[in-house]
Amino acid sequence: MPSIIIIGGGPAGLSAAIYAARANIPTTILYQDGGALGKTDKIENYFGFPEMLSGAELLARGREQAERLGAKLVRTEVTGIEYAEKGFSVKTTDGAFPADAVILATGAPRAVPRITGVADFEGRGVSYCAVCDAFFYRGKSVAVLGQGEYALEEARVLLPVAASVTLLTNGSEPPAALPDGLSMDSRPIAAVEGEDTVARVSFTEGEPLSVDGVFIAYGTAGSGDFARKLGAQLDGNKIKTDASMATTVPGLFAAGDCTGGLLQVAKAVSDGAQAALSAVKYVRG
Repeated sequence: MPSIIIIGGGPAGLSAAIYAARANIPTTILYQDGGALGKTDKIENYFGFPEMLSGAELLARGREQAERLGAKLVRTEVTGIEYAEKGFSVKTTDGAFPADAVILATGAPRAVPRITGVADFEGRGVSYCAVCDAFFYRGKSVAVLGQGEYALEEARVLLPVAASVTLLTNGSEPPAALPDGLSMDSRPIAAVEGEDTVARVSFTEGEPLSVDGVFIAYGTAGSGDFARKLGAQLDGNKIKTDASMATTVPGLFAAGDCTGGLLQVAKAVSDGAQAALSAVKYVRG
């Protein structure tokens, strides 16, 4: 039987799970937390709740509802999505999950790290997608900025292509195990520097690191990262969808804050419902 994977456990993802599960399609939510809603202290503008409640309380109710209807919730970190022989393979720190359709619902994109030069050199040596841009750094020296599994996944893509790959943790604790061939520098970063293109990374102390490119892999991957790597069209950091919440990649849908517009629970829930109905129609052929 065809299956649907939903990435993100916020209101868009949970709403999508509720509709997909009610359509009797095996549905799995892969999530780390409740995103921005989980950090919201008080909500008083969501329909049907005359008394204020916290974002955490609303999420708990949504999770309970999705599970009661048959959706499976798996707390894990998604590190990538790849095309499979049939549909997609969603890679996580707990293994890979096959899916006939995927709904991206991980919320708004992360902020660019506040390091001098990062924003200035975007497109001129600073990249956010190893799958997209590794080709341009064949035989060159590159760095990956990050310290989690997402950063290691980007490094694994670059290692067979670049002459050297260095993981920059910017003062954070490095991962316990590095892939073979990956160097590591944990010094705090002062700036990304160069002339027309990136030439080096300077640190708060010691000698700079000469590199031709810097790949940003801060925190965990978001919807925009996954969409970009699969070739879906973006508008800046927002995923472009049609009225059915379908992206430009067949079988890939997006819902909630990652698509832009009104960043409210009400819109996220609506987007999730529409994305699920469209995904159900897609997997049924």
